[in-house]
Amino acid sequence: MTLTAADILARRLHDAGVRHAFGMPGGEVLTLIRALAAAGIAFVLAKHETAAGFMAEAAYHRTGAPGVMVATLGPGAMNGVNAVANALQDRVPLIVLTGCVDADEAQGYTHQVMDHGQVFAPICKATFRLSAGAAAIIADRAVITALAPRCGPVHIDVPISTAGQAVPPGKPWHRDPPLPVVAAEGPDLQAVRAALRGAKRPVAIIGLDVMQEASGAAVQAVLERLQIPFVTTYKAKGVIAEDHPLCLGAAGLSPRADALILPFVRAADLVLCLGYDPIEMRAGWRDVWDPAETCVIDIAAEANTHYMHRATYEIVGDVGANCALLAPDAAPAPATWPMGEVATLQLALLRAFPVDTGWGPAGVIGECMAVLPPDTLATVDSGAHRILLSQMWRCTAPRSLMQSSGLCTMGCAVPLAIGTSILAPDRPVVSFSGDAGFLMALGELATAAERKLRTIFVVFVDASLALIEKKQRENQMPNLGVDFGWHDYAALGRAFGGAGAQVRNRAELRAALNAALICETFTVIAAEIDRQGYDGLI
Repeated sequence: MTLTAADILARRLHDAGVRHAFGMPGGEVLTLIRALAAAGIAFVLAKHETAAGFMAEAAYHRTGAPGVMVATLGPGAMNGVNAVANALQDRVPLIVLTGCVDADEAQGYTHQVMDHGQVFAPICKATFRLSAGAAAIIADRAVITALAPRCGPVHIDVPISTAGQAVPPGKPWHRDPPLPVVAAEGPDLQAVRAALRGAKRPVAIIGLDVMQEASGAAVQAVLERLQIPFVTTYKAKGVIAEDHPLCLGAAGLSPRADALILPFVRAADLVLCLGYDPIEMRAGWRDVWDPAETCVIDIAAEANTHYMHRATYEIVGDVGANCALLAPDAAPAPATWPMGEVATLQLALLRAFPVDTGWGPAGVIGECMAVLPPDTLATVDSGAHRILLSQMWRCTAPRSLMQSSGLCTMGCAVPLAIGTSILAPDRPVVSFSGDAGFLMALGELATAAERKLRTIFVVFVDASLALIEKKQRENQMPNLGVDFGWHDYAALGRAFGGAGAQVRNRAELRAALNAALICETFTVIAAEIDRQGYDGLI
């Protein structure tokens, strides 16, 4: 059977585990979309390419296969730039497929013609232009590159005539087995083991690499053996269940949490960085420790080129495999933090972020934690509510709270939740958005309705860019450019074919959540709060 270049590309993606592609079609990608469908990859029509990129990210989190975003040439491709830049900074393997005019045509035709490769090159790990003879190789290289540590987006520009060009089928996809993981050996490893055995006040910081490697069990084993308490970044929440007795919660953006966690880290005599990617952290986490005074062991997928922190020992490679070598014997766990500092910090964090407060942003989060089932999958948009929720929300499994943590872009929660609902239709899915971020993605409620999803969209309504307004007040600046109108978001939910509820206290929110859990459509819950309700909370 003779296949087209688009068929080969689509089949290779299917063989790599891809089952859904997300995007907005144009005439230039129709052949490609047909090929995806023929290969068994369902195309999901989004209402904006940025939203499509986040839906594709959600698919990756559910399946482990790279996400696929499809955009037409020119404005379609440019609309997807935000999601692609997010994939680079949030380490998401995203295959970006864009249509383009043929090279000969571009020499004498200018309408919507631009060099997509030049645009995507700075925000992708690689960019390719599909050719018929190398379609299989390009598809393979794109998948391998996207999934290689650290993960990220790869762009493929698909010329119109190339997509439909007949070519003989390439060899079937047979992913080579992963190369044996070679863990660290030699004198440095012996020194690291000695330092771990001698540490009295160790602390671990766990990052995104551990989640992407699925090495949480190996990490947990060594931390338990050595009795090392740990902090995670926001996106690594749940790699070890947050009800673990050694867990100190998450850190990244909250000054309130940092005021408690950073003194503890500075008091440590050993810091064990496990897959820690500081791209998630605010500036307050720069050079937290001095490796001349504190032993710092850094095990990560990539060498340290960021200079957010320095290390005494740096091991580049698989985190789980190297963790298994850190404490190879089954000697009794050493006594660490003998003055009860771990329990003291855990109690202080619970008091700093209580779940049983009255009405306000913390009350909204606390009520959702109390009502929604334990297997709920959550997404959260950027803003003050994200900082608070990332500290309060407890994850017992990885990828159960999804957000934009490296790029911190607004408008991501709604499409992340929609993509999650499509891939996990039997799990409760809740999206947390500020009203501004919700407005950015409002059109995707149509996608939720068309797909007959039961997603719950919780909107923090305060008619303000609350985090920016808070910074203005704290810096004695005038209130400028942060206020907008009060809108009936519950009515908007109903207008798009879902359910809608407006709530102003915890009892009303509880009733709305319980109704949403049994509703046959999606539900928008508009929780009206005071814009200054975050003061003293984050």
